Formats: sequence, structure tokens, C-alpha cells
Amino acid sequence: MSVRWDVLGLGAVAVDDLIYVDQHPLPGSKMPVRNRQRQGGGLAGTALVAASRLGAKAAYCGVLADDELSRFARREFEREGVDCAPILYDPQARPIHSLVIVDLSTGDRCILFSMAGVREPEPENITPDLIANCRVLFVDHTVIETGPRAIELAHAQGIPVVADIEAVRDPCVLDLVRQIDHLILGIQLAGRMTGESEPAAMVRALSGPDRACCVVTAGERGCWYSEHGGGVRHFPAFRIQVVDTTGCGDVFHGAYAACIARGESVSTAIRVATAAAGIKATRQGGRRGIPALPTVERFLREHGHDGLS
Repeated sequence: MSVRWDVLGLGAVAVDDLIYVDQHPLPGSKMPVRNRQRQGGGLAGTALVAASRLGAKAAYCGVLADDELSRFARREFEREGVDCAPILYDPQARPIHSLVIVDLSTGDRCILFSMAGVREPEPENITPDLIANCRVLFVDHTVIETGPRAIELAHAQGIPVVADIEAVRDPCVLDLVRQIDHLILGIQLAGRMTGESEPAAMVRALSGPDRACCVVTAGERGCWYSEHGGGVRHFPAFRIQVVDTTGCGDVFHGAYAACIARGESVSTAIRVATAAAGIKATRQGGRRGIPALPTVERFLREHGHDGLS
């Protein structure tokens, strides 16, 4: 059976209002705003846009309304080629609304967000036919009610699951983590979850023969990963001039998912995801700075690597 999408995503979609300042403001200080932008964001949302720019057919299944923020989120998806057909309607629903303060001296950012009105689909809305229409299912930690149902249906049909787990505020997220085939975590969360201080030890603690891959990312230090509980490998980050780190982790996840959907090896997915996230860090904005596939492949060749196999 032919499928409609390479990557189907469930999880956080946001509207980000980005404010660029010379340095992070101190309490009681005043400073001019150097630039201001509104962009789409969110863990799943940005990952799907990254996958789409890298040539994957992506789709989003979430709950939105017809308010200003929901319309903006939907327009951004449509402009990027992300299929909005699976989106459900609830007049009270809203995307996450974030204020992102970007420090121009370092490229670091601080995110202030509101979850007011955020809804996830009801589990009964996630049907076998919906999941059967993708090659890779992508979830994040915000779908604690719907995620297990979607993962169960994906596994029943042999569809791999890639996840972005950024926080464990609910014990149900740990149950979600145990079911993920391709688990990608930032080093801070991985350390808290495992009690380990070294990334390789974190990977070993989170890996196992039933998990296709576990990746721990560490920004400028690169990432560590293991396939099916085997030896831990390190892939270094590329040397770049950081401008804005907003969305870099989400881009890594989306690029990785796109590669897995194409049938690429984990090592290729790691290489492409690291390059895509690195390029994004050299550009302003969470989504606006996401590179297209030719840019990523050229970047890899310039740095002595092949692109996609």
C-alpha cells in the first residue's frame, strides 16, 4: 500500500514572537530591541518543517481553532508544504504562544511560553488508517494521552517512532520514553533521567536491544549514540559561528526523522541532522533558518562528508 506521508507528527506547535537584543537583559535594565519577528515554532512543528525542507512529505495531526494564532500556525505549515489535512478543530484550542528573547552577543535564547488553550487529539481520533499513511511517526513529550495510542498503532504496522522528549513533567512521559524506537534527548534531561554525568554513560543507560537508536545531543560537543544497545559512538559538532540557537534541537530531530523515512542508516541520519542543526544555528529564527537539502549536502561536502547515501 502506498503511503501519503514520510513523517506524521503529533505534538507541540507554537507561534514564536522573537525579540533580538544586544545581550540578555538584567533585572531592572532597559535596552533597545534590534529586531522582532513572528515565526512558527514548537517541537513537533519545527521538526516537521525541517523534514519537509529536506525533501520529506510531512503532515501534522493536532488540534487548532480559527483564531489569529491558529490561522498563523496553519498558514506557516501550508507555506512549508506540511500537510494540514489531519488537523482537528476545537474552537477553544490554541497553539503554544512563545516570547523568545535572543541574545545577539552569544546566540543563546530564553523562551517564555503560554500553554493556555493547548489541546492534544483524543486517543480515539488516532486511527489505524491515519498511522498507516506514514513511514515514520514523530511524537514529542506533550502528547501524553494520545502518544501511547499512536505508538501502539505504529508498532502494530511496523512503523518506526522517532521522539523529541524535552521534559518529564508528568510520570506518563516515562512510559512514553520506554516505547520509543529512536529516542533523541538533550544532555541535561538525559543526565537527570539516568543520574549519569558523562554522555556515553547516559546513552548506555537509555539504550537496549529493543531500541533502534538512542541519541544524546550536547550542542557544540556533538552527540553520542548507540544502535540496539551496541557500542556508543560520538559524532562531533561542526565548527560554526553561532547566531541563534532557537530551534536547533527541533531541526536535528526533523532531519533525523526525514532520513529514517528515506531508509537511510542511523549514521547517515546523525550526520545530516548534525549538519542541518549546525547550519540553522548560523541563521536567525527557529524555522526561518532551517536549511534545504541541497544546502545541507553542500555543507557536508565542504566539511569532508558525504550527504545522503
